Amino acid sequence: MPVIEELIRIEEDGTISFGNYQLGAKAKKSDFEYQGDLYKVKTYNEITKLERNDMFVYESVPGTTAEHFKVTDEEVEFLVEGSKDAQITVQLEDDTEYEVYVDGSAVGSMKTNMSGKLSVSVELEEGKGVRVLAVKRQG
Repeated sequence: MPVIEELIRIEEDGTISFGNYQLGAKAKKSDFEYQGDLYKVKTYNEITKLERNDMFVYESVPGTTAEHFKVTDEEVEFLVEGSKDAQITVQLEDDTEYEVYVDGSAVGSMKTNMSGKLSVSVELEEGKGVRVLAVKRQG
């Protein structure tokens, strides 16, 4: 899974990919239009952040590359790669329970906080993508 040299792009399947954890210095790309919204990505080896219309969407510490990033009302899904384990935070619905899966294995039910943020730790190694999926619990 390669890093995203152009920092952010639209994939053939309509999802977006972003981030370059191999950069030694901060890089950013602003005003990237996708589905009528403006995205901004900031990325390098220590952190990767994605914003939509100046609102938080994704953050990883240390930096990562996220491919095929897709968010719906029910779930968020993406493939992530980094050089070492990362703490990933995504913006979802406020105060809501999600079932979280990492590489197809259930890691448990997690509840977003009042601001809708959900954090998950992911074991990463360079060159190997890990699929992350968080699905809203029905009930």
